[in-house]
Amino acid sequence: MKYRTIPVTSFQQNCSLVWCEATNEAAFIDPGGDIAQLLAVVEEENVKLTKIVLTHGHMDHVGGVGELITQLSLPIEGPHKEDLFWIAALDEQAKMMGFQPVPGFEPTRWLDDGDTVKVGNINLHVLHCPGHTPGHVVFYESQTSTAFVGDVLFNGAIGRTDFPRGNHQQLLDSIRQKLWPLGDNVTFIPGHGPNSTFGAERLSNPFVADKNFG
Repeated sequence: MKYRTIPVTSFQQNCSLVWCEATNEAAFIDPGGDIAQLLAVVEEENVKLTKIVLTHGHMDHVGGVGELITQLSLPIEGPHKEDLFWIAALDEQAKMMGFQPVPGFEPTRWLDDGDTVKVGNINLHVLHCPGHTPGHVVFYESQTSTAFVGDVLFNGAIGRTDFPRGNHQQLLDSIRQKLWPLGDNVTFIPGHGPNSTFGAERLSNPFVADKNFG
């Protein structure tokens, strides 16, 4: 698997283009906006975009989906169905977050814990990690020990839980029970900001470091 991270919108949300070197098939994870910029990266890497993959339903992560599928008729996989209410409220989200209105959409496939998303020969393993939103999922690629974690975990921080149906304890449990067992050497790409590893966050993240939990 290869990937390239492209920050988009005023929120600098990390959209990732992931692709299989063997088949040249590619997917966008969380195309939040700036579609011309994203498609230019597809051209630069000379890959074939075959699907859209979503971690959760917040506007800065899904705002470009409607435009993309209008142009390219791509299937959409994710998030978990518990985030349907966020996707159904794109107009309200646009007002709340200062975005222009965007076309609505419905995922082709809702994802559950334990599912797999295929991109060419790549298997992205799905972990349901609620807390930031109830339907948030994380994608883990075991061959390269890479995780695309959306807004669950950041370098030195964790996701907000003050949005509707956010839950702080659920978020802590998702991180410690779902992510840490994958291994300290896992590199993760967060929804915003620089990459880190699970091991580094277990040592120093002020919210979820091991020392905080005895």
